[in-house]
Amino acid sequence: MSHSPHVAIAGATGAVGEEMLKCLEQRNFPVGEISLLASARSAGRKILFRGEECVVQELGHDSFKGVDIALFSAGGALSLEYGPSAAKAGAVVIDNSSAFRMDPEVPLVVPEVNPAAAQARPKGIIANPNCTTIITMMGLNPLHQKFGLRSIIASSYQAVSGSGQAGIEELSGQVQALTEGRDDLPQEVYPQQIAFNVIPHVDQFVEGGYTREELKMLNEGRKILGLPDLKVTCTCVRVPVYRSHSVSVTAQFATNPSVEEARLAYEGFPGVRAVDNPAKALYPTPLDTTEKDDCLVGRIREDLVMDNALALWIVGDQVRKGAALNAVQIAELI
Repeated sequence: MSHSPHVAIAGATGAVGEEMLKCLEQRNFPVGEISLLASARSAGRKILFRGEECVVQELGHDSFKGVDIALFSAGGALSLEYGPSAAKAGAVVIDNSSAFRMDPEVPLVVPEVNPAAAQARPKGIIANPNCTTIITMMGLNPLHQKFGLRSIIASSYQAVSGSGQAGIEELSGQVQALTEGRDDLPQEVYPQQIAFNVIPHVDQFVEGGYTREELKMLNEGRKILGLPDLKVTCTCVRVPVYRSHSVSVTAQFATNPSVEEARLAYEGFPGVRAVDNPAKALYPTPLDTTEKDDCLVGRIREDLVMDNALALWIVGDQVRKGAALNAVQIAELI
């Protein structure tokens, strides 16, 4: 695009929509005009962008006239309803929901991993991967490029902000109630108490005992890396952390990498860094990545069960790199 694009954000008042605005501003994205779109109850609200008040408008099928790039973070149902309208109006749609991820005509893009995929978009839509998948792919791609990834065994430790503002408020409310000695814990978002607990249940269960979140790692990982035979098994766990996901991974490769070779593989890769010195208690934690762009990798060690395999720990801010930042980086690609 030779001009400063007209950018629309559908779902502008949500946590990810607000983070998208922040990323656009912090990265000096050349926005010519901004349209903030949300539900009818949010219409009329004013949000600051680059020092100016922008009025939120109600999302509709006619909201995209003259829009060049439409960033969607309004949920899958609204993406399915309004995304095609935005594309028909001439906008490139970058969708943060799961609505289009597995559509063979919609590229699924992590800019540091498969940027070329963003150029072929017959439906005018590009999909943002699942947050846990993005963070895991960021940690594994440098190793895949050098050693050839073959399989993944993963367990995620997912922050409550992955459930939106409601998840944050539920954890905060439960912690406050428990510290005050009350037993009237607010519980609407999660099936079990989340405060001082962990819940091995993210998204809906499907046939075979896995959840949809766990199968996203399999299906989306294969599509992003172009590895249709990649073997993946995953357990996704909600933990009482406000922001940033962590993933414990055992990754098997075609060749046998040493720990030192693995650490060196991250040098020069954008968006990911190795923080790995156990002797000095240096390893990534959620607080190290919160509101930051880079994903961090540590606890790199040879796996004691599988051949040609490494165990490692990957951490990233799922609101930022796992959602908003990734979408804005895709916009930068086009």
